[in-house]
Amino acid sequence: MCTTLTHDVDATCAQIARLQEVGCEIARVAVPDKRAADALPELVRRSILPVVADIHFDWRLAMAALDAGVHKLRLNPGNIHNKDGVREVVKKARARKTPIRIGVNHGSIGDRKPDDTRDEAQRMVDLAMSEIGILESLDFGDIVVSVKAFDVPTMIAAYRRLAKLVPYPLHLGVTEAGTLVSGSIRSTAGMSVLLYEGIGDTIRVSLSEDPVMEVTAGFDILKSLGLRDQGLTLVACPSCGRADIDLIPLAKVAEERLRALPHPMKVAVMGCEVNGPGEAKDADVGIAGGVGKGALFRKGKVVGVYPESELLDALMAEVDKILVENGLEPYSDKAPKLSHEGQLTPGRSVPAGTRT
Repeated sequence: MCTTLTHDVDATCAQIARLQEVGCEIARVAVPDKRAADALPELVRRSILPVVADIHFDWRLAMAALDAGVHKLRLNPGNIHNKDGVREVVKKARARKTPIRIGVNHGSIGDRKPDDTRDEAQRMVDLAMSEIGILESLDFGDIVVSVKAFDVPTMIAAYRRLAKLVPYPLHLGVTEAGTLVSGSIRSTAGMSVLLYEGIGDTIRVSLSEDPVMEVTAGFDILKSLGLRDQGLTLVACPSCGRADIDLIPLAKVAEERLRALPHPMKVAVMGCEVNGPGEAKDADVGIAGGVGKGALFRKGKVVGVYPESELLDALMAEVDKILVENGLEPYSDKAPKLSHEGQLTPGRSVPAGTRT
């Protein structure tokens, strides 16, 4: 989901472009007021991704979003008190063949009544079924559903139960998951279980972070489960006392320089010959550290030995060589470069041998 103010079309389109570059396929924008709704026609026209309009409470904003040509509404009909307005929205969505996503979040299901014996997962499922029932009663079936919760066991239970009850696509997420590390772990713990079971059609990793990081975390989840094969898969050992190379910063820089790789490739960054070509032999290409030098290998076979200061440049060159051998364009010239201060920057290169 975009974090920009939707009425700032330039900023929102720029963020959507950044999200698309790292693999995002659908962009959701907040539409809290008329100012945001008025910006939607231009935003939809300029966006390189399908746009989902996030609507709460005001049916007129949903109508404006549909008129603007958005590709999906995120809308809970039960939150709109004007029932005639709900009917108008559904009528127009049906005519335009625009899906509606019902989004139930655990934090918004209300306080439990004293005589309510249901668990939290069931309360979420029941609310989702109630919202679905409103749309179905209006002869609308182009529905997507989510039942997100912060508590992972509750989230898993809710999606499992809902998947048995409805034929509709499910949008997965752990809501308000947290900051980059803890939120990514929590999201992975919840969504991986469901995805492995075949539950889920779209995902969002919700982080208190740049949304670009949400997308990269999401793709890492999918790649780990073998559900997507896109771009970089980095294999890196955890480092230990055997390592004769400064592995951790080297792995981080390699990951950042290769992050935008447009073609599937498994790249290994290993600390020593013990964990090098042998343990990472399924990697397309990799490097393994030694004393002041390191080996470059492909599919477990060493193809060169380089001074430590030249190892990353050798890796990038070998990545290009693999791409060209497969009829693809080289990547290294498009990758982020290293400045003389060791910082990644999109526009400046640095002589071979510079490393962080």
